[in-house]
Amino acid sequence: MGEPEFEQAYKELASTLENSSLFEKNPEYKKALEVFAIPERVIQFRVTWENDKNECCVNRGYRVQFNSVLGPYKGGIRFHPTVNLSILKFLGFEQIFKNALTGLQMGGGKGGADFDPKGKSDNEIRKFCVAFMSELSKHIGADTDVPAGDIGCSPREIGWMFGKYRAEKNKWEGTLTGKGGAWGGSLIRPEATGFGLIYFVQHMIQYASGGKESFKGKRVAISGSGNVAQYAAIKAVELGATIVSLSDSKGTLIATDDEGITPDLVHIIADLKAKRKQLSELTSSSEFKDKFKYVEGARPWKEAGKVDVALPCATQNEVSEDEAKALVECGAKFIAEGSNMGCTQEAIGVFESTRKEKKGEAIWYGPGKAANAGGVAVSGLEMAQNSARLKWTAEEVDNKLKGIMENCFENCLSTAKEYATPAEGEFPSLVAGANIAGFSKVAAAAKDQGDWWP
Repeated sequence: MGEPEFEQAYKELASTLENSSLFEKNPEYKKALEVFAIPERVIQFRVTWENDKNECCVNRGYRVQFNSVLGPYKGGIRFHPTVNLSILKFLGFEQIFKNALTGLQMGGGKGGADFDPKGKSDNEIRKFCVAFMSELSKHIGADTDVPAGDIGCSPREIGWMFGKYRAEKNKWEGTLTGKGGAWGGSLIRPEATGFGLIYFVQHMIQYASGGKESFKGKRVAISGSGNVAQYAAIKAVELGATIVSLSDSKGTLIATDDEGITPDLVHIIADLKAKRKQLSELTSSSEFKDKFKYVEGARPWKEAGKVDVALPCATQNEVSEDEAKALVECGAKFIAEGSNMGCTQEAIGVFESTRKEKKGEAIWYGPGKAANAGGVAVSGLEMAQNSARLKWTAEEVDNKLKGIMENCFENCLSTAKEYATPAEGEFPSLVAGANIAGFSKVAAAAKDQGDWWP
């Protein structure tokens, strides 16, 4: 097919299902897998816009509407020069089952464009967003498809697109999530993916330790420095952890003192990111040069030293087989993806084989479709608030998020025990549990609606 990212995501799901007892107990589900491999709809369009030199520019725009049996298509919009159909199909495919694991009524989709916001003026980005939405507005709606933000698409861009959608349709409806708090957005939406990741890992730690341990005293390596990484770091510190790393596209920031990366520093990093500056600027200042080192061209996994928890929060395939082995050697016990498909298939193989061989002493891996579901969960809560014309407090939303992540963990755990029976003393496979639980829910609903039949 020439779509490597999508093929990887499909094979990862398919191999998990085939190596479990799901097809043995439900052989008809093989047909559902065949059906789900093809999106319900793929929309591809051109986006023409004018730059500050009054020149005509053109980009490719996409929306992959993958599966809607559980609710409106739901998934982010990504603006990045690497965007292509393979990446969006992989993200949309993962989104189907991730959304199913939240327990909310959302289907799966993804969209974006090969537009690069870097180096563009605010005016140029606004013009692009308006041009992009002029076409996308024909294909979305509160009960059809509800996009959100993603890489390169922040609440600012969501605002510009929402304004264009409202003008085109002459209606105010919750057809985009991640909106501003004063006009329909949900509280703690920016924090939700990072917070949800930490809540999920907290359950992993508590289960593995029989309730005796938490994040307190844990050394945590995090990659990335965007929203997910920032709020994961802040919440982990709140729970007693020490953050030893963050990273950007050019390299990795490593803490060299016992205090680690504090919430105050995270806020400084957030400001740097907003100004599109590199983390390396921190180590050039007299205030921070003795507390951190910046390793050019590296990711944290071989640089952070001894860690207890590793959280890839940057992009896909950011933990290789060699880096997975390095994490095992460094004593890491918990790895969970804040990014989508953050680990290569080979890295997952290292974690899963170590889990089986060393049992309770091994790394326990939490896949992204479960561990980072907090973001889309709060997007679903934003949809509910918009439909009811209500606004919940931050405490209400956070409590709902905690409940969703707990239910997600318990669902993955119980499903793994049922369909991928662990040996005595072995942690259940959360990747198997997440894949089987999400797939089974979507398959059952699709069968009821006649999308496939035995």
